[in-house]
Amino acid sequence: MFRTLVIKELKVYFTSPKFLFTFIACSVLIILSVSIGVQDYQGDLKRYQTARQLERQMLEERTSWAFLGTRAFIVPDPMQILSSGITNDIGRFSPVSATDAVGLRSSAYSNDPIFAVFRLLDLNFIFLAVLSLFAILFTYDSVNGEREAGTLRLTFSNPVPRVKYIVAKFAGAWLGLVIPLLIPLLVSALIIVLTGVPLADGRAVRLVLFLGVSLVYFSFFIGLGLLVSSLTRRSSVSFLVLLVAWVSLTLIIPRIGVMAAGKIIAVPSAAEVNARIDTFSKDRWKSYTDDLIRLGRERRDLMAGMTEAEKEAFRDDNEWTWMEENDRLRKAVQSDIKDFTRRVQEDHLNREAQRERLAFRLTRISPASAYQLSAMNIAGTDTGLKSRYQQAIEDYRETFLQYTERKDRESGGGMGGININFDTEKGLSVQTPRDRKTIDIVDMPLFQPPLRSGREVLSDTLTDLALLVLYAAAVLGGAFVAFLRYDVR
Repeated sequence: MFRTLVIKELKVYFTSPKFLFTFIACSVLIILSVSIGVQDYQGDLKRYQTARQLERQMLEERTSWAFLGTRAFIVPDPMQILSSGITNDIGRFSPVSATDAVGLRSSAYSNDPIFAVFRLLDLNFIFLAVLSLFAILFTYDSVNGEREAGTLRLTFSNPVPRVKYIVAKFAGAWLGLVIPLLIPLLVSALIIVLTGVPLADGRAVRLVLFLGVSLVYFSFFIGLGLLVSSLTRRSSVSFLVLLVAWVSLTLIIPRIGVMAAGKIIAVPSAAEVNARIDTFSKDRWKSYTDDLIRLGRERRDLMAGMTEAEKEAFRDDNEWTWMEENDRLRKAVQSDIKDFTRRVQEDHLNREAQRERLAFRLTRISPASAYQLSAMNIAGTDTGLKSRYQQAIEDYRETFLQYTERKDRESGGGMGGININFDTEKGLSVQTPRDRKTIDIVDMPLFQPPLRSGREVLSDTLTDLALLVLYAAAVLGGAFVAFLRYDVR
C-alpha cells in the first residue's frame, strides 16, 4: 500500500510541469553556481600566489633586517565554492611588523564594491532560498488540492491508513525534489574534479556533510507545506500562508535577530577601535621622541665644560650604553603599544562575541538561519574565520619579530644606512646601502593559515544540525496530527 501511494505521488510530480521546471532551474543554477565558484576560487588562488611572490621579491631586495616587515595573506579555501560566507568581507592580508597592528585589510568587496551589492551565487544560497521555495511549490496543495479535485475522498473510500498516506506524501515530494538534483550535482562534482580543485584534508567529507544538512533543511519546508496544506481547505490560502512563512523565515527573522542583538549589546566599530590604537601609538612614539630629546640634552649637559678631546673620549666610553638605553626605550614603547592593542582588541572581540552569540540565539528561531550557520561552519567561511586568522597572524608576528631581531643581531645591526664594521684582519670598513648585500630570507618562517579538524567542524555544526532535525520533525509531526483530524469530504 505505501509503495503504491509513493509511486502515485511520483507519477503526479514527474508528469506535471513542476518537475520539468524544477529540473531545468536546478540544473542551470547549481551548475552555474559551481562553475562561478570554481572560477572565483582559481582567481583568488592566482592573486594569492602573485601577491606572495611579489612580497618575497620585495623582501629579497632589502639590505637590512632592522624594522623589517612583511604581510600575511588569506589563503583561498576550495570550500568557499559551497558557501562564500564572509570570505570576501574580512580582507585579503594583514601587515606583520613591529609597528603595525595586526588587522585584515583590502577585502574583495572593497576593491569591487558591485559584488557587495549583488552577492555571489553559491550552493548555499540556492539551497537556502531557491530549493526551499521549490519545496513549497511542490507541497502547498498536497492535501487540500486533492480535496478540491475530489481525489482525496476517492482515495479514502478504500481502507488507506492516514499515517501511511501522509508519509507517502512526504516521501513522494522529497524524492520528487531530490531526483532533479542528482544530475546537476553529479555534473558539478565532475567540474570540481576536472578543474583540479583540491578535495584533500577532509574536504570531501565536509562536502557530503554540507549536502546532508541541505537535505534536512528543505525537508523542513516539505513538512511545512504538508502541515499548512493539512490545516487549510483551499490551496490558494495555503500558498499565501506558505509564501508569507517563507519570506519571514528566510529574510525577515534573521535580520530582525541581528538588529535586536545590535541594539541590546553595543559594540564599537572597527574604525573606532583602530582610532584608539592609533592615538595611543602616536602618543607613545611622541613620548619616546621627547625622551630621546631629553636624554640628548642631559648627555650634552654632562659634557659641558669638557674639551673636544674629553668629549670625544666620553662619547666613546658611553656610546654603547646610550645605544642600549635608546633601544630599551624603543622596545618599551613597542611593548606598551602591543599590550594596549591586545587589550583593546580583546575587549572588542569579547563584545563582538557576546553580540554574535545573542544574535545567533535569536536568529536560530528560523531554520533558514540554522542552515546558513551550519553551511558556513562546514565550509569554514563562518564568522569565526576572521578571529581565527587574526590569532594565527598574531602568533606568526611573534615568530617573525623574534626571527628578524636575531638576524639583525647576527648581521651587526644597521638600519639600511651607513654601517661601520671593524675586523682585526681587514681593518675598518664602511658599507653604504648601495654596496651592502641583500638579506637572505631562505630560512624565514612562513605564515601558515589556521586549520580546523573534522571534529571541530562537526562540533560547531552539531547544534544547528540538531535544530534543523528538530524543526523538520516538528512540522512533519504537526502534519500527521493535522491530517488525522482533516475532513476529506
